Amino acid sequence: MERGGCVYILTNFIHSVLYIGVTSELYFRSIEHKEKLYPKSFTAKYNCNKLVYYEQFSTIEEAIGKEKQLKNWRRAWKINLINSENPNWDDLFFKLE
Repeated sequence: MERGGCVYILTNFIHSVLYIGVTSELYFRSIEHKEKLYPKSFTAKYNCNKLVYYEQFSTIEEAIGKEKQLKNWRRAWKINLINSENPNWDDLFFKLE
């Protein structure tokens, strides 16, 4: 049985930093970011705990492929992607099931 995956983008309160990650458990991974479970991590250091974009895939390999693609994008392209799906930059964590 294959497990799906999700690529996601986090930002900080003032939207000055973008972090792109991939996971098979977005809800629990988001909690780890919010609680700074790994205090020396990039997301903890730059207070990236606001989920502003995510996309689900049927396999983790597809999600990893999208993550690699997004990491090669220019910042402006990433901002346009977020704006197209989440124009108010709401924290989507509160909409996860």
